[in-house]
Amino acid sequence: MIAFQVSDMTCTRCAGAVTKALKAVDRAALVQVDLATFTVEIESSTATARQLSDAIKRAGYSAVAA
Repeated sequence: MIAFQVSDMTCTRCAGAVTKALKAVDRAALVQVDLATFTVEIESSTATARQLSDAIKRAGYSAVAA
């Protein structure tokens, strides 16, 4: 499980954009978003934490390891 704090993810549209960006890296990844805590948890068997973090950043959001 890889987790990131995404403090600028404030709405369901943001959550969708982050999820879409992560799924572009690993289509089979399990992504859980918690808007209340600004946390994203990803279970991926192929992507690294760096790849996932970069995907979030490319989508326009900040990603800090949680």
